[in-house]
Amino acid sequence: MSKELLEVLTPQNSQIIFIDQQPQMAFGVQSIDRQALKNNVVGLAKAAKVFDIPTTITTVETESFSGHTYPELLAVFPDHEILERTSMNSWDDQNVRDSLASNSRKKVIVSGLWTEVCNTTFALSAMHDAGYEIYMVADASGGTSQDAHDYAMQRMIQAGVVPVTWQQVLLEWQRDWAHRDTYDAVMAIAKEHSGAYGMGIDYAYTMVHKAPERVKHGDRKGPNPAKK
Repeated sequence: MSKELLEVLTPQNSQIIFIDQQPQMAFGVQSIDRQALKNNVVGLAKAAKVFDIPTTITTVETESFSGHTYPELLAVFPDHEILERTSMNSWDDQNVRDSLASNSRKKVIVSGLWTEVCNTTFALSAMHDAGYEIYMVADASGGTSQDAHDYAMQRMIQAGVVPVTWQQVLLEWQRDWAHRDTYDAVMAIAKEHSGAYGMGIDYAYTMVHKAPERVKHGDRKGPNPAKK
């Protein structure tokens, strides 16, 4: 393994690309629950925003086929440009190449649809043509079957792609809980998007540390046992 791939991801050495996170592409995904997929994509996007990670967003055939990027993803980057393509391989579009090059970072984190087509071709091409180091977010990507996703991941790993998960990326960027400038924002992402781990954070904050609940709600009424 190259020395570069032994380096942990940091907010200073990485950039991210979201490839075709669009509804028609998601409709075909069978390798992961689609609601979980969108949750993970949005959690990853929020992490990129917190750590000020240079971000590229690509779409394919928006008007004619794939539909608009998830509004929840666009809400994280409301003013961000979206790079439209016709090619299944994002690397074939010059705007995408220029966006990546402008960030001057070789570690490229990838979240896209579908794993076996758009992700694989982009990863292999970017590595081959420009020497990028690709980190494929397996649970923020999806394929048309479990086999399609798994074998695409295996093919990319054999070529040198590093498999990661979205929460792994989030925590690798955070690295140290003493980094207080991002601590609260990371905890907020975990509460919202990290499933049972997020529930556990809420429980620990409110029940152990007696912090106030995250949301205001109506008065708690009762108990009031009914007469038998």
